[in-house]
Amino acid sequence: MSQSSKPPQPAPVPTSADVARLAGVSRATVSYVLNNAEAVRISEPTRRKVRRAAEELGYVPHAAARSLRAGHTRIVLLPTSHVPIGPLYSAFLNELQWSLRRLDYTVVQYGSLGLSGDEAARAWAELRPVAVISLGEITLSAHNVATLKRAGARAVITMGPVGVPGAHALVMDQSEVGARAAAHLVERGHRRIGVVVPQEEGLELFSTPRLEGARSVAGAGIEALPMAYSEESAAALAARWRSLGLDAVFAYNDEYAMLLMRALLDEGLRIPGDVAVMGADDLLIGRLLRPRLSTVQIELPTGDHLAELVDRAVREPSEITQRQDLISAVAVRREST
Repeated sequence: MSQSSKPPQPAPVPTSADVARLAGVSRATVSYVLNNAEAVRISEPTRRKVRRAAEELGYVPHAAARSLRAGHTRIVLLPTSHVPIGPLYSAFLNELQWSLRRLDYTVVQYGSLGLSGDEAARAWAELRPVAVISLGEITLSAHNVATLKRAGARAVITMGPVGVPGAHALVMDQSEVGARAAAHLVERGHRRIGVVVPQEEGLELFSTPRLEGARSVAGAGIEALPMAYSEESAAALAARWRSLGLDAVFAYNDEYAMLLMRALLDEGLRIPGDVAVMGADDLLIGRLLRPRLSTVQIELPTGDHLAELVDRAVREPSEITQRQDLISAVAVRREST
């Protein structure tokens, strides 16, 4: 009867003491270097030596232990949005994440689909983030903000059309986008204006205030036009366009505008002769169309700017203004209007 061979023993987990021995420095120096301590001056050659030793051994600092020593984590929690927010906002969020990482924060995306405000706040709090950036997809209350702060969040930052008591509100007033679009069309002599309202779930965060902004413009007769982001939906809307009695459309953003414009042309409608078409976001591809797409150019803060604001809110929460307006918009006239 043969004896079964023993399974190989796992290699021991490297420690900071192993790194210190290999680098020829103290454990304190290893800690200072790998935790990016700014209060202690370490020469650059020593930093490189410690990092090389850590890489050779496969050593990484223990996040939980580091958090206990510091009294907080370096996690900035960014709840993952299921909303298709488009290239402009996607690029902005990508830049924000890179900027936060350069400031030595760990960005954690959290899937929050289907959670209520109370459920989301409790789930986020379990991770003990030092900051939370909520994109407005989940409606938070003052109670939710307090829950997060009791769990150690030094900053709760909301991005959306309205502020939340207790949070730093970065207000992105989407109604201005709709107002700029409708005002431009009215100035061009159009009075019966359709406004595309995307049928995709979640986009009402953007589409509802844009529709309301368009309705606020004097002289504009506004009709809401539900449309999904598909060729079939755009074709169905274009097929009944002549019966609507509209002479212009603000198509929510450039992507929906391009989709609808193609369908209108396929129906034999002239742009802008029969229908003036307006988008938003000022995407490059809109300038490559024929006719070139008129749009609303939206100016967002840079990711660096917002990351620095998060950092200041973490370090000195009382010094940050509770509300800041983050969006400005201007109509850009091109051939489609």
